[in-house]
Amino acid sequence: MFKQNLFFQFLKKYPILIIAAIILGFSGALFNGISTALIVPVILKIVGQEVDLRDSPSLIKAIMAPFDDIDEQYRAMVMSGAIILTLLLKNMASYASAIAAGSLKRKIATQMREDAIDMLMSVDINYFAKSKLGDLMNRFNGEIPKAATSLSNFVRLVTLSITILVFLSILLSISWELTICSTILLSLVTIVNQYPIYRSRSLGKELSESSKLLTNSMIETISGIRIIKGNTHEEITKKKINSLVQRKEDAEYKSQLFAEIIAPSGEFVGIVALILIVFIARFIFADRIASLSAILLSYLLVLMRLLPFLSQLNNLRSTFANNAAAVDFVVDFLRRDNKPFMGNGNIQLPELRDKIEFKDLIFSYPGQEKQVLKGVNLTLPKGTTLALVGSSGAGKSTLADLLPRFYEPDSGCIMIDGIDLRDYDIKSVREKMGIVSQDTFLFNDTVLNNIAYGRPGATEDDVIQAAQRANAYEFIVKLPQGFATIVGDRGVMLSGGQRQRISIARALLRDPEILILDEATSALDTVSERLVQQAIDELSCDRTTLVIAHRLSTIKNADQIAVMDQGRVVELGTHDELLEKGSYYSRLYSMQFSEDGNNSVSEKLVVNG
Repeated sequence: MFKQNLFFQFLKKYPILIIAAIILGFSGALFNGISTALIVPVILKIVGQEVDLRDSPSLIKAIMAPFDDIDEQYRAMVMSGAIILTLLLKNMASYASAIAAGSLKRKIATQMREDAIDMLMSVDINYFAKSKLGDLMNRFNGEIPKAATSLSNFVRLVTLSITILVFLSILLSISWELTICSTILLSLVTIVNQYPIYRSRSLGKELSESSKLLTNSMIETISGIRIIKGNTHEEITKKKINSLVQRKEDAEYKSQLFAEIIAPSGEFVGIVALILIVFIARFIFADRIASLSAILLSYLLVLMRLLPFLSQLNNLRSTFANNAAAVDFVVDFLRRDNKPFMGNGNIQLPELRDKIEFKDLIFSYPGQEKQVLKGVNLTLPKGTTLALVGSSGAGKSTLADLLPRFYEPDSGCIMIDGIDLRDYDIKSVREKMGIVSQDTFLFNDTVLNNIAYGRPGATEDDVIQAAQRANAYEFIVKLPQGFATIVGDRGVMLSGGQRQRISIARALLRDPEILILDEATSALDTVSERLVQQAIDELSCDRTTLVIAHRLSTIKNADQIAVMDQGRVVELGTHDELLEKGSYYSRLYSMQFSEDGNNSVSEKLVVNG
């Protein structure tokens, strides 16, 4: 049912193109039929043979009637001109119909892609966690054009059916007996082509599946090229990808094999049927075959002109079958009722006036029973810093992800100025936030554009000031093209510390009221960490900040430190208060201080050595 709704949903948006394609297709079929019916009488006239129309069908008489009053000397010439004119009009109408159908296909593909982007921008982040990037890319770039082709082919099918009906009408008007025989014999074409069409469906599914696997593998290979080379798995990876390439090539070859057999097999059966019809005609009209020779020739000519359209019809059926899997994939991709969408409130957040409260938060990731957060209660007053510390898997990053509503808690709530976060317009909340994480993402664009992404419309001077405040200006101006340097995919041309400082500059340019720092210095060397920490201090000054700390020395001045363990807050206080307790935080700090001390000694030995 949803598939039919999808067809109607997209087709109804372009009624003018559809109507134009159908009317032009009908006009082309009409002109085609008229020109075909005129050919035999004109040829007979040219060679000097008298054409007897007394026993002709009324349709043939109607077509020939306009030429009755023309002088016999010029009649053949005028009729030839009429044939040329109708053929010209037929080709013009057919061309215009094809252009309309092509435009329809492009517009549908564009609309599908726009709907897909709208869906991807609206769906919950959890959808991306469960989906493979290659699957999404293959559906967006590979399957959508195939589905759009199927929709535009539906219009072609209508115009083609009209053309066939026009020719059948002409055939029926000439001889209903022969037309019944022709229909029975030509149905053999459909029967002969049924198996290739059936195989096209299964091969289309295999082609879509192999394309998906190949796209997945290529994306993973490019993304993980360092690991592949580091583990000397180049040959293994080549063999894996080559096998997928071969699988896709095999599916394409077999699809072509069955698609290409349709036309020649249809032509062969059609010609055999045509020969049989000649003998049947001789039997049916044995007593007046001589007087009806011109009419029978016209009938056979119309029938021969019909055969290519029947072949096109079967080719369309094959294409439909081959693209059936793509249509199914796109239907599943575009539908919204089977995807997680987060509800949106209608209250705007002009600014944070008082505090953020985490109340009795319980959370587990979708599809998992294990609770990641177990009754978390915390308060973050405006203009203060709340630091989250604890071992890996304690729930720190999960708690931070709930604040911008990347996920929804199973129970409990987050309150901003006494109002449930779910009642706010999600965009107005996120506009007040800046996020800097350990996994910094940079676009494959210039340094300037990556920083300016934080505030669309920012001037170059604004970007430079943000870079200076983030301790990024000095290294940026030393790059080959300065701020115009392309950083590569995910910023691969830069070091970890440089990427972090660009990310911080982006957040500074955004000038957020609420700041979320997720272990922003965890993977940096000492020098880079110091520079990044200075930038973070500049960024978090006078802001409401939620920081996840890897190095405890970086959050000594936090207004509150919440120690988390296995999804619970086990300690809460300032740095000095928690050290005085001599409990969990104190042990973590002592362990890290000892490690940092050893590292510091090692660094001095290396420098002095």
